[in-house]
Amino acid sequence: MTTPHISRRVRGAFCAALAVGVLAPVTLAATPAAAATPTASCTSGRAGLAAKLSKDITAALKGRRSTTAVALYDRTTKTTCTLRATSRYDSASVVKATVLATLLWDNAKRSRHLTQREIDLSTAMITKSDNNATSALWKQLGVTKVNGFLKAAGMTHTVPGSDGYWGLTQITAQDEQRLLTLLTAKNSVLTDSARSYELGLMRKVVSGQRWGTPAGAPASVTVQVKNGWLQRATHGWRVHSIGAFTGKGHDYVLTVLTQDNTTMTDGVNTIQAVARVVHADLNLPPEKPRVMHGMSARTMHRAELPAPAPLLQEAIPPVPEAPAGRMLTVAPR
Repeated sequence: MTTPHISRRVRGAFCAALAVGVLAPVTLAATPAAAATPTASCTSGRAGLAAKLSKDITAALKGRRSTTAVALYDRTTKTTCTLRATSRYDSASVVKATVLATLLWDNAKRSRHLTQREIDLSTAMITKSDNNATSALWKQLGVTKVNGFLKAAGMTHTVPGSDGYWGLTQITAQDEQRLLTLLTAKNSVLTDSARSYELGLMRKVVSGQRWGTPAGAPASVTVQVKNGWLQRATHGWRVHSIGAFTGKGHDYVLTVLTQDNTTMTDGVNTIQAVARVVHADLNLPPEKPRVMHGMSARTMHRAELPAPAPLLQEAIPPVPEAPAGRMLTVAPR
C-alpha cells in the first residue's frame, strides 16, 4: 500500500490547525479585502499624546487585511488607547499566561507552593510555548478553577475553551490588559511572589518567540511578552501578542490581537507596526530601539519585519483530535 505524498506546506497548515483542535468542517473562503480602518480611541494625562497615538495607531493599521484589536495602558502618563477592545478572538497560546496566573492564584488560596512538576510545566509553557505542558496544567486545574480566577481578576469577557480546547478560549484585548495590569502592580488577586514568578518567565521567552509587541521597544526597557498564533478555516491566521514594558521609568502594557490574516507574517507585521508607533510615541524623545533576535538595527527600521517560523512547537496537538463524526481538515495554502 502506498502513502500519498503530502506537501510540506499542507502538512504544516494541518499541524497548525491541530494545535488547538479545529473542530468544524472547512470550506475555502475568499481572501478578505482590507476594510476601512477604524480609529483608535485614546486619552492621556500628557498634552497632545492621545491625539498623536490615535493618529499613529490608525495610520499603522491603514490598508491591512488584519482585523485588529488594540489596548494600551501607560501608568506614567495615565494614557489609554482602545480599538475593538471587547471583541472576542480565539486565544491560541496567549491563554497560557492566564493558565499560569490561575495556577498561582489557586496555590495561594490553598497556601501551597509550586511543586517541581508545576515549575517544570509552567516554565516550558511560557518560555517555549509548550502545548503538552499547557494541556497538563489545564487538565490539572479544570475549567472551574480557570473561571474562578477569571472572576477574581475581573476578566469578565473571557470564556475558557470547552472539552479541553484551551486554545479556543475566547479572549478580548480588554481582559488581556486586565491580566497584564494585575501582573505589573500590587493587588489582592495575585501575590507579589506570583507576579514576580510569572513576569520572570515572560522575560525568558525564547528568542524566536520574542516578536510582536516588543518591536521598537527602547533598549532600556524590560520586556515581558507572550505570543500566540493559530490558523483556522475561517478568519485565517490569528496572531496575538501581549507585552509588559517596565523599568527605567517605563510602566506600560500593550495588547494587540489580530485575525483575518492571510499568513502568519501578515499578523506579525500588523502587530509590530502598532507596537513601533506606541513605543515611539510613549518614549519621546526617541530612545535607541531594542534590537530583536536575528534583526540588525537597520532591519528594525524597515516598514515590515520578517516573521520568524516558530510553528514546530505550536504544532504539537494539545488535545485529542476532533470527536467522532466531526471532520478535521485544512485547506491547502
